[in-house]
Amino acid sequence: MSIRYDDRVAVVTGAGNGLGRSHALFLASRGAKVAVNDIGGAIDGTGSDAGPAQKVVDEITAAGGEAIANMDDISSEDGAKALVDGVCQRWGRCDILINNAGILRDKSFHNMEMGDFTAVVKVHMLGTVRVTHEIWPLMRQNQYGRRRTVRRGHGGSTTRIRQFEEVNG
Repeated sequence: MSIRYDDRVAVVTGAGNGLGRSHALFLASRGAKVAVNDIGGAIDGTGSDAGPAQKVVDEITAAGGEAIANMDDISSEDGAKALVDGVCQRWGRCDILINNAGILRDKSFHNMEMGDFTAVVKVHMLGTVRVTHEIWPLMRQNQYGRRRTVRRGHGGSTTRIRQFEEVNG
C-alpha cells in the first residue's frame, strides 16, 4: 500500500531543479496538485527565468498530474503572499508545504560581504518564514497540514530535513 495525496494541494519552493524538483514530482506522482515555485535564477540567486518551473509543470502534466508554475520571489512579503493567494485562487486550499528554496554565496566568512549574507538570509530564513506564515492559517482552518523545511550543507552536498510539523487543528 502506498501513501497517496489525492485531493491534497502542495506548495514546493525552489522546485525548478534538484531536490525541490524531486519533491514536486514525487508529490504529483502520488496524486497531489502541486504549485512549483522557483524564480529560475542562478545558484547565487541572481537573474530569473520561467523555464525551470514550467519544465517541472510540463513533466507533471505529461504524467497526468496537475500543477502550476509560479515565479514569485518568496524572500519578500508580497512574493510569499502572491504565491499562496495564487494557490488558493486555483485550488482553494493548501495542505502541504515544502520549504526548499535556497541560494548559494559560496564564500568564507572573512571574504563575505554583508550583502551576500543578507541575500542568503532573505531566501533561506525569511522566505521560509514568510511562506509558512501565509499558509499556516489555511492549514489550521482545514485542520490538516504538513510542512517540511529542507536545508543543504555547504555546497549543497549534505541535505537534512530540519523541521517537520503537522497541523491537526
